[in-house]
Amino acid sequence: MDLRGLLLVTLLATGLMAHESCCSEEAEEAGAEGAEEEPLLGLLDYFLLLAIAAVCFWWFFMRESESDKIPEYEIKPMVVRETSTVDKGFLSKMKKTGRRMVVFYGSQTGTAEEFAGRLAKEGARYGFKGIVADPEEENMEDLQQLTELESDLGPCLAVFMLATYGEGDPTDNAVEFNDKLTNDGMELSGMKFAVFGLGNKTYEHFNKMGKFVDVKLEELGAKRVHQLGLGDDDANLEDDFITWKENFWTSVCAEFDIEASSEDFNTRQYEHKVLEEGDFKPEKLYTGEVARLRSYVTQRPPFDVKNPYMAPIKVNKNIHNEGSDRHCMHIEVDIEGSRIRYDAGDHVAVYPLNDTILVNKIGSLLDINLDQVFTLTNLDEDSSKKHPFPCPTTYRTALSYYVEITALPRTHIMKELSVYTSDPNQKERLEMMGGTSAEGKALYQSWVVDSCRHITHILEDMDTCKPPIDHILELLPRLQPRFYSIASSAKVHPTSVHICGVVVEYETITGRTNKGVATTWLRDKVPPAIKDSLGSDGEGESSEEEVQYPRAPVYVRRSQFRLPNRPGTPVIMIGPGSGLAPFRGFIQERAWQKAQGKPVGPTLLYFGCRNKSKDFIYQSELEAWESDGVLTLFTAFSRDQAEKRYVTHCLRESGAKVWELLEQGAHLYVCGDAKMMAKDVRNIIVEICTGNGNMDENKAENYVKKLESQKRYSADVWS
Repeated sequence: MDLRGLLLVTLLATGLMAHESCCSEEAEEAGAEGAEEEPLLGLLDYFLLLAIAAVCFWWFFMRESESDKIPEYEIKPMVVRETSTVDKGFLSKMKKTGRRMVVFYGSQTGTAEEFAGRLAKEGARYGFKGIVADPEEENMEDLQQLTELESDLGPCLAVFMLATYGEGDPTDNAVEFNDKLTNDGMELSGMKFAVFGLGNKTYEHFNKMGKFVDVKLEELGAKRVHQLGLGDDDANLEDDFITWKENFWTSVCAEFDIEASSEDFNTRQYEHKVLEEGDFKPEKLYTGEVARLRSYVTQRPPFDVKNPYMAPIKVNKNIHNEGSDRHCMHIEVDIEGSRIRYDAGDHVAVYPLNDTILVNKIGSLLDINLDQVFTLTNLDEDSSKKHPFPCPTTYRTALSYYVEITALPRTHIMKELSVYTSDPNQKERLEMMGGTSAEGKALYQSWVVDSCRHITHILEDMDTCKPPIDHILELLPRLQPRFYSIASSAKVHPTSVHICGVVVEYETITGRTNKGVATTWLRDKVPPAIKDSLGSDGEGESSEEEVQYPRAPVYVRRSQFRLPNRPGTPVIMIGPGSGLAPFRGFIQERAWQKAQGKPVGPTLLYFGCRNKSKDFIYQSELEAWESDGVLTLFTAFSRDQAEKRYVTHCLRESGAKVWELLEQGAHLYVCGDAKMMAKDVRNIIVEICTGNGNMDENKAENYVKKLESQKRYSADVWS
C-alpha cells in the first residue's frame, strides 16, 4: 500500500472512531436520562466527514507529487567516450600474437578465404606469419591505427584477397568495407598494403572490386608493397594466385628486409583428436548442421546463410520431354510458415549433400571407419575460427556435409599429398604439381584441371598416397551452398519457391563420369504420390496429411535483378535454356499485374533450346501468356534445322523493335551463360544502337554503359 492509501485509511479510521465516540456518549446520556431517540449522525459527525473529504480531495487532485514536478535540468555538454576495437579486433590479435601481417578476404564461395589462409600460413616461412580477418566482423577504421603497432612489432602489412561478385559488386561480407572506402575519408598514410583480386574475364566488370580497393588505398595515403594481382577463374585462378604469391614474397622480403627460412615449418592449422564413447555427449554431436547444433530439428527464424530452413519439396519433376538426353528439374519448395519472403529475381540457396558413393570410396581408399567421432581444433588459440567446420562430428558427416570432395584440389594440396606418398614416381609428380615451375604448372593443368580429377580420383590414380583423413578434411575447402535464380513470383506463389535447373553430368577425358553435387542430390528428392482431390487412392499412395516430404536446407538471397517499379515500363528478357528461370517469375508477375487491372508495358522474351519437341521448358505456360497478350515470344531451336540458330539471331533480326523499346525506357535483362551468350548479346545491343540509333561505335558503347549504370541493363549469368 502506498503513502496516499495509508493516509486515506488513517483519516477514515480517525473519523469513524470519532463518530463511534460521539455515538457512545449520546447513548450513555440517552440511557441515563431516557431521552428521546437521536438522529444517527450529529453535527460533529458531518463536520468531521467534510474535513476528511476536503483533505482527500486536496491530496489526490490538487497536490503536486514529486513525479509530477517538472525537473530542473542543468544543460551540460555531452561527453562521448571514445570506443575503440583495439582491444578486441584484428589489432588486438596482432599485438597479442606478435604477428605483423593481416590478410582480409572478401569471399562469396570460399576461394578468397582459402587464399587468405594459405598466404597467412605461408608467412611463417619468412618469419612473417599473419592472421586472417573477415572485414564484416572487423571495424575497418582500425586500419588507420595499424602503423601504431610498429613501435612494438615492427613494420606491418595489410593484404586484401577480394573477389568480385555479380555485376562488379563486392561480396556480401565486403559490402560495408566497400561503402566505407567509397564514402568515408580514412587516413591511411604510411600503411603498407597489397591486393589480389579474384574475378572472371567472361564478366563485364572483371575484378572491379580488387581494382577499386587497390587504387583507393593508395589515394588514402597507403603504400603499395606489391602490384595488384588479377586472378581469372575463366583461365586458371590457381596458377594466377601462386604466380602472384611467389612474386609477392619477393617484394615483401625486399620491403621488410627479411628472407625465407630454409627450415621446414608446420603447415597444419588444426589439432586432430579421436573421440571414443564417453568422450563426448551424443546430443552434442553435429550431424550436418551449418552452424547451430540441432538447427535442422529445432527450426527458428529468421532463416539465412547460417540458419537455413528445412523446406519440404512438394514438387520435383523432369520438364524435358521424351527423347532428351538431359534431365531438367522443376522443383517447388514449400516456405509456408517460415517467414521467408522473396521477390521475382532473387536467388534461393540450397545446401547439398555429397554423393554417398564418393564418400564411401574415400573411406575405403584410406581404410578408415567413417562413423568414428572426432574433432579438429585450431592450434591458434587467438583465432576466431576454432574449427574448420562444426565439431565434434563423424568422418562420414564431414565428408558428406562439410567439405568439397568434388572440387579440383589446388596446388598446395598436391604438395601436401606428396608427403604421404611412398612410390618415388608418384611422389615426384605430386611435388612437381605442387611447385611453381613451368613444367609443374603444365602438369597440374593437364592432369588435374583438364582431366577434372578431384580428391577421390587422385587417391585412386596415386594408389600409394595414403594421407590421414584429418589432414584431407583440413585441406579441402568448405562445402558451399548452390544458388538458383528463383523461377516464380511471390505475388502468385507466396508460400513456395520454384527452382529450375539441369542436372549436371559429364564424362571426363579419363573416362570417368562427374556429377554436379547439388543437382544430383536434388534429382532424387521426389515427393511420394498423393491421392487426388476426390479421395480416390492409387496403389501405395498417401493423403496430403500423411505425406513425409523430402526436405532441403534453403534460404533466400536478395538480388538486384528486379522488374521495373512501374508495370508500364517495357521489359526485354534474353534467357535461353534454364536461363529462363527468373523470367518465368517476371512474366508471372506481369500477368498478375495485368489481371489486377494495371497497365502493363510490352514484355519481350527471347528463349532458345536445342529442340522444340525435347527441351522447350514451360512451353504451354509461355504460349498461354502469349495468347493472353501478356508476352511477345521469340524462340530459337538450335538443332531443328541444318544451320544452328540461337537467341542472338532473333535479337539481331528484331533490332528495330528493341531500339524502339529502349528509347521508351525499357529495361533489358540477360540470364544464362556468361562465357559466350551474354557477351554476344551485349555486342548485338551495341550493334543495334549503331544501326538503329545512328550512333558511332564509341557512342553506342557509352549508351550501353549508361543503361548498365542506370540498372536498365542487368545480367544474372554464370560461367
